[in-house]
Amino acid sequence: MAAIGAVLIVLGGLLAHFTQTANGIRIEDVRFKGAKGNTMSALVYIPVNATEKTPAPGILAVHGYLNSRETQDGFAIEFARRGYVVVALDQTGHGYSDPPAIANGFGGPDGLAYLRSLPYVDKNNIGLEGHSMGGWTVQAAATAMPDAYRSIVLEGSSTGKPFAADGTPTWPRNLALVFSQYDEFSLIMWGSEYAADIPKSAKLAAVFGVAGPIEPGKVYGDIAKGTARVLHTPAITHPADHFSREAIGYSLDWFGKTLTGGTPLPSTDQIWLWKEIGTLIALVGLVVLLLGAFETLLGMAPFSVLRAVPSGPGVTASAPSMQNGRWWIAFWPSALLPAITYYPAFALGATWLPVSRFLPQSFTTQIALWALINTAITLALLPLLPKRTIRKGVVGQSILIAVATVAVGYVAMWLADVLFKIDFRFWVVALKLPSATQWMIMLIYLIPFTMFFVVALHTQHRNFSRLGASAPGHYAAMILSLSLGFTILIGGQYLALWLGGKLINPVPSSPVVPLSTIIGIQFIPVFATVAIISTFTWRRTGTSLPGALICGLLVTWYIVAGTATQAAF
Repeated sequence: MAAIGAVLIVLGGLLAHFTQTANGIRIEDVRFKGAKGNTMSALVYIPVNATEKTPAPGILAVHGYLNSRETQDGFAIEFARRGYVVVALDQTGHGYSDPPAIANGFGGPDGLAYLRSLPYVDKNNIGLEGHSMGGWTVQAAATAMPDAYRSIVLEGSSTGKPFAADGTPTWPRNLALVFSQYDEFSLIMWGSEYAADIPKSAKLAAVFGVAGPIEPGKVYGDIAKGTARVLHTPAITHPADHFSREAIGYSLDWFGKTLTGGTPLPSTDQIWLWKEIGTLIALVGLVVLLLGAFETLLGMAPFSVLRAVPSGPGVTASAPSMQNGRWWIAFWPSALLPAITYYPAFALGATWLPVSRFLPQSFTTQIALWALINTAITLALLPLLPKRTIRKGVVGQSILIAVATVAVGYVAMWLADVLFKIDFRFWVVALKLPSATQWMIMLIYLIPFTMFFVVALHTQHRNFSRLGASAPGHYAAMILSLSLGFTILIGGQYLALWLGGKLINPVPSSPVVPLSTIIGIQFIPVFATVAIISTFTWRRTGTSLPGALICGLLVTWYIVAGTATQAAF
């Protein structure tokens, strides 16, 4: 299995690498100093036509909140294929850029200044593109340097307060707005309760300089004067903006109209999805590699005490079968309680646990609070669960094998970064190498997340794991018990959005429901992966502890490295 996982990582890495370097594109991972001495991070995509003798047009591309520079790879790859130099920026407090988040214009002015400093960039042909908060980032750049760009594309973003200057018929220059019909943030962005009504938004009309509804696809104003405006409304959601051929195509069309010096290619000619498929293959390969590494380590003498035997002292007793009514009584609370507590925990965390040096990541703190609430509920219910034998004397070996297993995964990711310049991701799911700051932050959140997995997975296996159970049924039961609640919750929210035009807000006093709903999408694949790792390790050891410790380390890494740091650390 370890070999299969390694092969998948190599194959996926090669596919991603050759896609993002198609047509001779060169990618550089850069760090540069901002105006206030802060370190900024970016990936620079350099097409072959960009030289000091023949400077090429440039584009600053910026991701949204709680994402990183790789999130914009669809845009960056397609821009670079068309001859644009692309600086895909990590906002402040995101990825490898110094915290805190939102500071210094989100890093936008620093990013634009760096793009213009490159000797192979045509300073008279600069475009700005940003998704969500990345739109506010590039607007901060446009505000700081009003004559340093020719056009801008906002993907699921807006002008105006609280994070951008008010839009007018002349600012920002040559604006294309791509705002989806099912965008979760229409009220925050454009003052419209329903995203489908954005063309009727009074705020948007003021930017376009017209009185009536905006006609999608129609160009208003004059490109030569910098007053051009166009609105596109694809039938997608906010997080789909950066994973949509249609949305990316609109940005390609706009820069083709407003910048000169690029390579003409149809906007429908897009290859970026192959890069995402490659990094997905690598992500799957990483999970397989971890399982194989665990099994290999388990076969070594230092970990022999962990190996399960068919029967005997210390082996977990049998759980009820699916035909037993007690099994179903245990299943539904296990599946639904984590989803029921999700929004209230986020609201409590936002209200009572402000960002500080000791809790530097607001959304990681809210997830940690959710984990602790569910840990407390589970501990309270433990006396009602089936009595099970707990294996003794395996704590030390469980800790060592968990650390060793995750270390194998870290080395694999580091090699993939060195060889292919990729992380492991697909759409909103992304595992990145942590920065030095993020390593320190992980120590803060490791304990609550590990406590959660130790208690939750111990309970799940008491309820649903039986020695001798068939593998398909065992894995299916664990995956469903851990992820079904979030599948129902998130699926229900997007069904409501599709049918009714907006999300359901179960906590009316909380403003974070749209963002926490998008975050919740990740819980489904993450908990399915946790179930696979935990079941695999339990079937070989008869104890939930090694798998719980592996998942605690892995999920803490996943969350901390993939979100924003709102406080200086």
